Amino acid sequence: MALRNKSFELLSEIATNDKHGENSPYFDGWKAYESNPFHPTQNPQGVIQMGLAENPLSLDLIEEWIKKNPQASICTREGVNWFRYIANFQDYHGLPEFRNAVANFMSKVRGERVRFDPDRIVMGGGATGANELIMFCLANPGDAFLVPSPYYPAFVRDLCWRTKAQLIPVECHSSNNFKITMEALEEAYAKAKDGNINVKGLIITNPSNPLGTTMDEETLRSIVGFINENNIHLVCDEIYSATVFRAPCFVSVSEVMQEMEHCNKDLIHIVYSLSKDLGIPGLRVGIVYSYNDEVVNNARKMSSFGLVSTQTQFFLAALLSDNEFVERFLAESARRLGARHNHFTKGLEKVNITCLPSNAGLFFWMNLRSLLKEKTFEGEMMLWRVIINEVKLNVSPGSAFNCPEPGWYRVCFANMDDETVDVALKRIRAFVGKETGKKPVELKRWKSNLRLSFSSRMFDESVMSPHMMSPHSPMPHSPLVRAT
Repeated sequence: MALRNKSFELLSEIATNDKHGENSPYFDGWKAYESNPFHPTQNPQGVIQMGLAENPLSLDLIEEWIKKNPQASICTREGVNWFRYIANFQDYHGLPEFRNAVANFMSKVRGERVRFDPDRIVMGGGATGANELIMFCLANPGDAFLVPSPYYPAFVRDLCWRTKAQLIPVECHSSNNFKITMEALEEAYAKAKDGNINVKGLIITNPSNPLGTTMDEETLRSIVGFINENNIHLVCDEIYSATVFRAPCFVSVSEVMQEMEHCNKDLIHIVYSLSKDLGIPGLRVGIVYSYNDEVVNNARKMSSFGLVSTQTQFFLAALLSDNEFVERFLAESARRLGARHNHFTKGLEKVNITCLPSNAGLFFWMNLRSLLKEKTFEGEMMLWRVIINEVKLNVSPGSAFNCPEPGWYRVCFANMDDETVDVALKRIRAFVGKETGKKPVELKRWKSNLRLSFSSRMFDESVMSPHMMSPHSPMPHSPLVRAT
């Protein structure tokens, strides 16, 4: 222990503090999967990854396009003539072609009801980098941002870990499908002010992670009115905007603000990425789009620490400039997401498991309150341990998302193939005792002190699941800590 403390003295406070959020059940679920990943033939009893919000369902369309457009890569005969230019390009504004293409894509995602200025696009290293970038621009250490709950667990890492800003939850409830209300906003804001906390802004995620719902225009108008009235910033995380697969359609804050007569545009900023909408998180394309000139100028200087590689910019500029491809991709992606969501939720309905009505995202908000042994957050965690340890599904408990009500779980449905979906549904049916000829998991095994236990078996690269490594965990092979 003395040696450990000594080594920590040699490191910075930022590097060693516990604000990363690594001790959350959300991350513990990742470690459970990484310790024992499901494989259909090599490890059919392993943990199925349902905590990963990835969207590979339409990657075959991009692969098709790549084969037909070899000139989009500097690593082909057709594109090699651009190699020297791309290898030497250092302007942190980014390639003009890239910024134009991204602005055009953002417009298409919003039905071309609004246009975006390429000169306002600032790059970040994925949505994680873009979120931190906007925080560094807007907040001093100790400043706070309101955020409706339930919200993405890694916001603590993305927005607060290194900036030392803080989040103040705005409680939303199932009684109105977790819709944000002005009463809840005003209550959270007033409470923060009474506590002498400097509230710099409000953060919303639209479409919502974890709810999979889109905000209606009236709510967005109220939110814009609220931040204008209090002269605080509004950061809109819109990274799931092209994952809408059924009505109502996505309404961006950019559409609402242009129709409002009294709106201070300097207070409004959008975070975007291509990780979810195109399904390419590995390319690390994050965007800050601000209507504030000073924010754009300062964010661009800060973006030097998280630029998108010019090779990636070059490729995406070509891909996103192909309007015919973009329109076909967006339509087919929405169709596939809708079909998968429908298949999964209908399968759950057969065993009387309901979900919050949703129309977007790569996940749904599953209601397991009826299965809780205790109607408490401890009861929620007891059930979660059983789901991971016995059912072998990595779903994420609502408490990890700061949900004010126990019994809700986020389930990601787009990151696996059809066969794995059916295995997951089969396990769920067996768990609730509805599948003919299958013995259900005995509820007497539920114990509050249950520890997660997994096989120590490791897999070689030919067997390892493509999602073996967590993009969140700094120690991907660390042993699973006790979930609390």
